Amino acid sequence: MSTLTEAPPPLAPRAPEPEPPKRRGRWTPYWLLLPGILWLLVFFALPMIYQASTSVQTGSLEEGYKVTWHFATYWDALSAYWPQFVRSVLYAGTATILCLLLGYPLAYLIAFRAGRWRNLIMILVIAPFFTSFLIRTLAWKTILADGGPLVGALDTLHVLDVTSWLGWTAGDRVLATPLAVVCGLTYNFLPFMILPLYTSLERIDGRLHEAAGDLYARPWTTFRKVTFPLSMPGVVSGTLLTFIPATGDYVNADLLGSTDTRMVGNVIQTQFLRVLDYPTAAALSFILMAAILLMVTLYIRRSGTEDLV
Repeated sequence: MSTLTEAPPPLAPRAPEPEPPKRRGRWTPYWLLLPGILWLLVFFALPMIYQASTSVQTGSLEEGYKVTWHFATYWDALSAYWPQFVRSVLYAGTATILCLLLGYPLAYLIAFRAGRWRNLIMILVIAPFFTSFLIRTLAWKTILADGGPLVGALDTLHVLDVTSWLGWTAGDRVLATPLAVVCGLTYNFLPFMILPLYTSLERIDGRLHEAAGDLYARPWTTFRKVTFPLSMPGVVSGTLLTFIPATGDYVNADLLGSTDTRMVGNVIQTQFLRVLDYPTAAALSFILMAAILLMVTLYIRRSGTEDLV
């Protein structure tokens, strides 16, 4: 009984728990992001701030410009050059649609039908990037020259009659017309459409096509119900990568067009480099940026996809 009633021996004191090791490298991701952030600040944010201040300045190059918060420059620039804005959106939109119509079948071919020729076709798609943008555009002056084989074929097929009626060409002449500018835009920005489309189509699981066939879906139904909806991220990315730079482009309109086909990019270039009206040029740049941002936002919301490649 005495043994049973004895108190248990005291417990030994618990050893203190070791402190968790300090997490090393906690700041490493921030240090890795620092160069990119500095790059954006120096080469994007600061120039944007400078151009914003320039757009509300008044004065001249001889007397100097001062910030007077003259916001009327925006209205004056828009009221004077709104035809160039409309023309830029029209040309860029037409070129984007043509790039989609030309690029989607080619991207589909590369993704599903190219086989061992896939790499070769991809090289041919990106081959234009091996030369200068200026050289590629100048080449179209030879292709669309008066009396050339392409213009002669279009004239024989009476295609120029239709384009002349639409106001895109002038008789049997293609150079210095809207059609020439759209052709240059389509050619130069077509790879920006094909590459996102190919990336999006390549992600589609081929078993989905087999399942659609097992359910007796015809090829067109399979494309409409399966392939195209799943490739919408590539469609949205490709159209944005084509439309945005095409809207602000000025090289194609300058080399392939005329004074009647000037785009807003040509006006901004002229105001900056020839007229030396910096406030108007800066205001035009911000109006163009705001218009593109608004159209892109509405387009992304209407497309119903946020998964962009």
